[in-house]
This record gives sequence, structure tokens and C-alpha cells, in this order.
Amino acid sequence: MKFTIDWLKDHFDSKLNDEKIIDKLTNIGLEVESFQSQQSELDHFLVAKIVSSEKHPNADRLKVCEVDIGRNENVKVVCGAPNAKKNLITVYAPPGAVIPKNQMKLSVSKIRGVTSYGMLCSEAELKLSNESEGITELSTNKYKSKIGKNYFLNNTPKIIDLSITPNRADCLGVRGIARDLAAAGSGKLRKKNFPKIKSSGQQNLKVKIMNEKYQGCAAFGSYLIKGVKNKESPKWLKDKLLSIGQKPISAIVDITNYVMLDLNRPLHAYDSDKIDTEIVVRNSKKGESFEALDNKKYVLEENMCVITDKSGILGLGGIIGGTRSATELGTKNILLESAYFHPKSIRKTSRLLSIDTDAKHRFERGIDPNSIEEGLLVAAGLIQKLCGGTISKKDIQINKRFKQRKIIFPIAKLQSITGFKVPEKEIGKILDGLGFKVTKKKNVLDLIVPSWRPDIEQEIDIVEEIARIIGYDKIETKLPEKVRIKPTLNKQQKLFHFLQRSVASKGYFETVTWSFTDSKINDLFKEDKKEIEIVNPISSDLNVLRSSIFSNLIFYLKKNLERDFKDISMFEIGPIFIGNKPGDQEIVLAGLKSGLASRLNWIEKERKLDVFDSKRDVIQTLHEIGLDPVKININSKTPNYYHPGKSGAIYQNSIDKLPIAYFGEIHPNILLKADLKTDALIVFEIFLERIKIGEDKLKDLKSKFQYSDFQKSERDFAFVIDKNFEVQELIKIISDVDEDLIKSIRVFDVYEGDNIDKEKKSVALNVTIQSSNKSLTDDDLNNLNKLIISNVENKTGAKLRS
Repeated sequence: MKFTIDWLKDHFDSKLNDEKIIDKLTNIGLEVESFQSQQSELDHFLVAKIVSSEKHPNADRLKVCEVDIGRNENVKVVCGAPNAKKNLITVYAPPGAVIPKNQMKLSVSKIRGVTSYGMLCSEAELKLSNESEGITELSTNKYKSKIGKNYFLNNTPKIIDLSITPNRADCLGVRGIARDLAAAGSGKLRKKNFPKIKSSGQQNLKVKIMNEKYQGCAAFGSYLIKGVKNKESPKWLKDKLLSIGQKPISAIVDITNYVMLDLNRPLHAYDSDKIDTEIVVRNSKKGESFEALDNKKYVLEENMCVITDKSGILGLGGIIGGTRSATELGTKNILLESAYFHPKSIRKTSRLLSIDTDAKHRFERGIDPNSIEEGLLVAAGLIQKLCGGTISKKDIQINKRFKQRKIIFPIAKLQSITGFKVPEKEIGKILDGLGFKVTKKKNVLDLIVPSWRPDIEQEIDIVEEIARIIGYDKIETKLPEKVRIKPTLNKQQKLFHFLQRSVASKGYFETVTWSFTDSKINDLFKEDKKEIEIVNPISSDLNVLRSSIFSNLIFYLKKNLERDFKDISMFEIGPIFIGNKPGDQEIVLAGLKSGLASRLNWIEKERKLDVFDSKRDVIQTLHEIGLDPVKININSKTPNYYHPGKSGAIYQNSIDKLPIAYFGEIHPNILLKADLKTDALIVFEIFLERIKIGEDKLKDLKSKFQYSDFQKSERDFAFVIDKNFEVQELIKIISDVDEDLIKSIRVFDVYEGDNIDKEKKSVALNVTIQSSNKSLTDDDLNNLNKLIISNVENKTGAKLRS
């Protein structure tokens, strides 16, 4: 949005200087992109001095002049003026300059074999006078010190260019900007001065809005003005438009543009003599076309808002008019339109047709629907004043009435959100200045939102308005509390993140997929759960909420298998949906592995993954979160997508009715239906919300996956132990010696045979030892070794193998 300070002050009295106004605009959220003078074609013309003047070698009436144009630069110019002589100070136009008299653009050229760089100008060529006999002669005393500077002093006012966000359509008019500044205490908003116009007679050009579905026009107001004399605009109006880079066309068109920029009220003027019988606002039919004012022909789609007459389309409502009814200098009678078009209709039409106009830019953001009469009154008054004519009584056709929005605003809301307190009286003053109708009640304000602010919808919008007018710099900056009173994560969140790390540490890659899936795949896993269809799916193959995470994991497993990845391990943790009511969902961790174990391993023979691999991973994960493997119960009652006889359900204890986890191989039928080409597929599920675990066990979960900065040490032990003694129990005994130092225990050999009693076996283990606090000394390690050996021997009767 571009405007000048002078234009702003048509609506706004202020004692602030320009720079302070600029600062205030930025402070209240109207970002100033630039504040500078408008560039002019006259900026190129320089004061110059002829250093020497010689006769042209190939022409008697021409001279070759060496010209000093300042900046330590001289140029050659071929000139035919009789007064072109040494030491003359004149006006020089360089290549690229446009001569005001004939609009000729200069370029470097050869004249009779001599290259000329620009020209020396006469007063007639500069439109200073009718003198054309010689080049301009400037006073030596006055211009001697100005050689190289612009001859035409740039007296054009500086332009403010604001970056208006899409929600602030009201500031696409100068008055809206003045209103914000006045509300912020930078001055006083002037009262509107509506022109007094004489209207007579009813409008005899009928206007009708068709009552159709998708109708884009809510209201259409008009004046019929007869007997006008369209002409060139007066200087004040042309200066307004020129100051912001707009090109004046004619008084009627310039007035409509001026009102649009001044009041954010787009208008359109039709030559009423070119309208066939009546105006009809309707939806377009597919294939209709018209030629617009930008001299392009547009072929329309269905249900675009068009302004028509009996002969066809006159223009696109709120976007662009057509050439058939355009006003010209010879226009005698006009129909002045001031309408309201729905933003959604404008956006859709302009996007499909790739049209961008000033009117479209405003209508698509939402202008003031109550400004129809004001726009008509101001524009008709100016037209009558400048062009004469008789104005009919106004005609306003309404298709849909505007309802003003009401908000009940709790006064305490401002301080609770922003942190600073504003007196109730000042809050009321700010809102009143912004155009709100304010009624004070106990602890609340009853507000009626101004019709020009469609972006104000709820309490938080009111807070934002007050805060920006007061100034965001008034919001006190507070550093966060350094002492944590409450834990950052609750119990469920701790469990969620721990399980992520636990399963990832076993070689599974985490995936993140949609919470919705393909109903064809979901059917394989939903059991008796009701399928929850999505009303507006983003694609036809993501049309239901997932009943199981496996529906998405299986899909991406197949994609990877088709890319020749053979052994895949992945998991996801997230919600599954069991109903269409709020809360009908459950957080589940699901994992799967496919292919072979120990593929291409030189020590171990490769084998298919089986139910015991799945059981190991899920039992170990549950053990890591603090559940006792001895106390959990396992049975074979699993969902129908598991392999019967090769799967299991895990219960935290014997009295639980719902399992906390499932594990096993996937059902062979699913492999066939999903066309999964893999050697084996094992899966497991853990239901987070069914796990009962105390805070004391959760608090140290994070440390299990933290890395130490200190060096680790490894020790190997081989124990001769009873043949039936479970190795897992042996690992637990060693781990209990010092859980802080013993980080991991790995069995790398089990031997039965020569030199070992038939009732015994030798179990070799690798123990990783590492401290989180210090580097361990030899004494520390030796003492720990002795403790491990004595603990195992005392609790199991085992002996260290020699």
C-alpha cells in the first residue's frame, strides 16, 4: 500500500514529524518497507558545461562539443544549436533519458560519422518555454557550482510503502491507516466530510442480482449520472495518483481509483449508453467469454460472478470490467457501481483466470460491506463537481445482509496473556478509536466489531489489537525459571520416549506414518473394531483411521522389499483408533522384522526369524521398563492376524483381563493377501496405557540409554555350572553385583563335552564395565571381578573354569 504523508493528513491531524510517523506505523504492526521519493524521468537531466566546441568535420551546421557533466567525466555531444560555445552552462540529457516534449528516448548514436553521447536541450524540448532556437543558457553565477547535479529539483513528496498483511484489508485505504495511528495516540482522526449532492428522479436502469447457489455478489449499489462531461482530471487529483505511481486516465476513472485508494472502496463506472436494457448479476456458464479492460479475452468457467446485460458479459464482479461498457472522454451518461463481493468467490475466479487487479486485491481480503453508500456518495459528489451531470436516487440491491459480530471480552484476559496491565478506561479508548462499539459491564466489555475488520473473531484478537496499539515493547521480558518445580514429562510421556529408545537399541528403525490408512489393508487387522471412515480424505487410498499400526508398517515393508531390501526391522509408536468419539483411541508401539537372522554370518548359520525372536525382543523391552519377567503371564490368545500356535499374549499379572503386549509370527493368509515376498515375518505390539508402573521405576529409565564420557573396560568369564541352570538367571546375578558399573553382559559361548562333567556346562560371558562419573582404576576393576566371581559361586555353586 503506497501513499504520501500529505495524503495521510487529509484524514489525520498530527504534530509528529515524518520520521516519527514512520516509526509509529512500524510499532503498531504496519510494516514500512520504504519511505522515499518517487523516481521521475526528469531525474536524468543534468547541469553541464561545454568545455570546447569544434566544427563538425562532415557537416557545416553541426558542432562537436566536449561537455563536462560532473563526476570528473567529459562526454562528446554533436549539437546543431548556434549558441553552443565554450564555457556555456546548459542542460544535458544522457542516453536513456526521455525528452519531455516529444517523449523520444535517447541512445548513443553516430551523426555524420561522429559518435554522440546524448544531447544538449533547448527550453522547448524541456517544456520550459517555446524557445527552440538554441540550447538552454543557464546563469554562470547560479549554476557554476551545480555542474553534474540534477537540473530538475525533485520536489515530489516521499512515498510510504507499507507491507499490509492479508488480515488487515482495512489498511488498504489511507483512512484505515490514519484510524490506526489516531487510536495509537499519534494524532486525531478527522471527521468524514460527505459532499452534498443533488439527486433527482428514480434510476431507470434496472439492476437485478440472481438468487443462485454460489452467488458471489451480496449487494450491488448504483447511481445513474446523466449529462456528464468527462475530461482530464484537475491537477490536485492527478498529483495524488502520480505521487504513488498511478497513471491518470480521465476524471471519471481517476475518481473511482482515488476513492478506492482513499477509503478502500473499489468502484466501477459503466458507460450506461452501452448497456443493453438492464444489469443482471449472475453466475457464469462454462465457455462464456468477454474482452477485459486489460485487452485480454477471458474464457470463463462455471459459477464465476459476472456483471451482464441482455447482450452478454460486461465484466467480472469485483475483479475487472469489460471494454464493451468502458467510459471514454466522450461518455455522456454513466452508471456508478459500488458493490460487495464475497472474498471466496473473488479468490477462486482470479486464481483460475490468473488476473490480479487493485480491486481484486481488496475484495479477496474482505472490504467493509457497509461502505457501499459511502463510496457512492463520495464518488458521485466528485463526479458532479468536476464533470457536472444529474444524479438519480441511489439504488441498492441486497442479496445477503451483513451481520455484525459481537464479542464479550473479559478485561483480565489482557493481563493474563500479555503480562502487563492497562487501565480499563484506556482499553475502552483504544477500542473506540479502532471503531469498536464498547459497552462496559462488570469485569467485561461487550464489543460490536466494526464492519471493516473481518479478521476480528474472538477474544485473543482483541488482546492482539490492544497490545499492538499500546506497543509490543511494553511487554516485559521474563527469563524462564531456573528451578524446575514440576517434571517436564509426565509418567506416560516418560514411558513413551523410553520405549522408543529401547526398541531402537535392538536394531529397529523408527517410522512415522499417517494416522489414516487404506481400508483394504486396514481390513486385515481390524478384527471386530468398527471401521472409521474419513469424510474428506486427502487421497482415496488413505480413507480410514487405522485400527492397527501394522496396516501402515506392512505397506512400507512391501515398498522396501520391492526395492530388494531383504532383512528389515522397523517400528512405530502412535495412536490407533477404536471408535469415532473423542478418546476412542489407544497409544501402541508396534514392531516387525522380516527375512533371515544371521544372513551371511561366518560364525552363525543363517535361519528364518521365528516366534522366539519376537518374544525375546518384547520380553527384554518390558524387562527394561521395570517389569519382572517372572511375574508376567503368557497365553496363546492373540488377534486373528497372528499365526495361531506361533504367537502369544503377555499379561502383566494373572488377574489382568487385557494383555499389555502381543508377539509372534504374522498369519500366513496376510502374507498372501498383501503379496509380501519375504522369508519370514515376526511382529509384536505393546499397549502403553495398559502398563502399570510406578514413578520410582520410571525415574531412572532415561539413564539406561545415556552414554558415558569415560572409558569402558571388558572382562570375560567362563563358569562351569549345572546343565539345567538358565543362562538368563546367571546374567541377572552378574548384573545385580553393580548395576551402575555393569553396562552390558553378552553370552558368547556355551560348551558341553570333553573335560566337562556330563551334568555340567561351560558358559562364557563378556561383561562391559563403565562408570558415568570417573575413569576406573585397576583396583576398581579387580575388586569388581572378585565380586562377580564370588557372587556367582555363592548363589549358583558354579566354579570359574580354569
